[in-house]
Amino acid sequence: MPKIYEYFGLIFLFYSNDHLPVHVHVKSGEEVNKYELEYDEGKLVNIKKVKTRYPLNEKKHKESLRFINKYHKKITEKWHEFFVLHKSPKCRKITRRIK
Repeated sequence: MPKIYEYFGLIFLFYSNDHLPVHVHVKSGEEVNKYELEYDEGKLVNIKKVKTRYPLNEKKHKESLRFINKYHKKITEKWHEFFVLHKSPKCRKITRRIK
């Protein structure tokens, strides 16, 4: 389960047995959201929240969306690195708030 980002208490990760489409899980304690990244001709067109059992609260959900909007290219690169190239992506801790 590679952790790819830490951001103010939010952990962005992949599960090692994940599948397409490209998506990222965001955890905070026992809460978790799953977001699918939808692209059209290389441009991000949608971030789809997938229903989970114990979802993040609204504030954490909005913060997750801001983060994914800013870092979606890097998240997709890390997805490719892990699932296609079979390399372990490094975790990066982000310490500046996204506005």
